Amino acid sequence: MTKTATLLSATVLAMFGLVAMAFVSVVPTAGAVALVDLEDIEAGDLIRGESYSAVYYYGLDGFRYVFPNDKTYFTWYSDFDDVKWITDGDLADIQIGGNVTYKPGVKMIKINSDPTVYTVGSGGEIRSIPSEEVAEELYGSTWNRQIDDVADGFFSNYTMGSALEFASQFDADAEEASADSIDIDKELMTFLTVSITDSGYSPDELEFSAGRAVRFVNNGDTKHTASADDGSWGTGTLNPGENFTRYFREADNYDFHCAYHDSMTGTLIVE
Repeated sequence: MTKTATLLSATVLAMFGLVAMAFVSVVPTAGAVALVDLEDIEAGDLIRGESYSAVYYYGLDGFRYVFPNDKTYFTWYSDFDDVKWITDGDLADIQIGGNVTYKPGVKMIKINSDPTVYTVGSGGEIRSIPSEEVAEELYGSTWNRQIDDVADGFFSNYTMGSALEFASQFDADAEEASADSIDIDKELMTFLTVSITDSGYSPDELEFSAGRAVRFVNNGDTKHTASADDGSWGTGTLNPGENFTRYFREADNYDFHCAYHDSMTGTLIVE
């Protein structure tokens, strides 16, 4: 368990009820199906809870990722046949890692407040299209029906790349083909694990490259934490069986301790 360049206008984004990080329901409400145990969920699975029909992507890094709307979902998947149902409690135990962006190459996007149209490349990199002629070269004569509006609030999920000058600078088919999964598109990697027992951390020193996620798991019989010595981060209280995952993106040495047991210390060496 966890702790918690100007073109024709496009179609208007059909928004649904927004909750938390603005995730939306992308699956019609349906009768309950057989529930899957949390330990049987694997990276790459599509998951949802019992009470709400919002669907998430379960990443290699152990986080769940939000589909901001149904249009985003359908650039990656054609149906909901492979969605696994888990209990609401198990769903809440999986931390949210961020939003899914459009699958590269499938569609062009724009925001409601600006007529500029963009291609979508790997990792959510967008590049502005300078003219209708370039758009037609990229997406054919029906290019103006292959643009989706993205709500301004979700535009920050994308990274601005250099503006296109020529259609030859972007290959939509190649971009789509290279994005085999959301894990690949987001360059997610499997999380590293630090086990917390009643006698200490295992390992108590862990060395890895910047940009990895570390999961702290309380395998002891009492409350523990992993709290930064400088107070800059922490897992909060982890009861037995609970876990907390955090990304370490900057190279540094991260010394930490248990707030309940001063003798328990550890270090992450991030290069």
